[in-house]
Amino acid sequence: MATTKKVTTKKATTTKTAVAKKKEAVKDDRYVYAVGRRKTAVAQVRLYAVSQAETMMVNNRTVREYFGTLALETVALSPLKACGLEEAFKATVLVRGGGLNGQADAIKLGVARALLKHDVLLRPTLKAQGFLTRDARAVERKKPGLKKARRAPQWAKR
Repeated sequence: MATTKKVTTKKATTTKTAVAKKKEAVKDDRYVYAVGRRKTAVAQVRLYAVSQAETMMVNNRTVREYFGTLALETVALSPLKACGLEEAFKATVLVRGGGLNGQADAIKLGVARALLKHDVLLRPTLKAQGFLTRDARAVERKKPGLKKARRAPQWAKR
């Protein structure tokens, strides 16, 4: 007596369709990732190649709502405007540390680096505007025996 095994293909096809749907979802959520730093602020930037009403979200808020001033918003979005791509990308940013000025500059560097990863041909434009330069200036630490980082106590003869 020969025993035959019955193979069901229903489960295999169901698994294949699930994998295909998952791959489609991944294609829709593709982004370019970069990190920007300034002073003590660190910005993690994700650029999505999808145009939507909100250009940039910072810590789950709009740029205007987060920064509150047009000047800081302009600084953060300046690499996109320099390349003429402000409508072509949606950006989500997670920024920590520092103050609002440092955070805006960190976002600027992160967006510029992400644009460079997306398209290498944007490098001359970004480089000429100075968006790819990391500004390494930070507050100097206070040394023991001094009032500030370099300010010594006032000397008195008597």
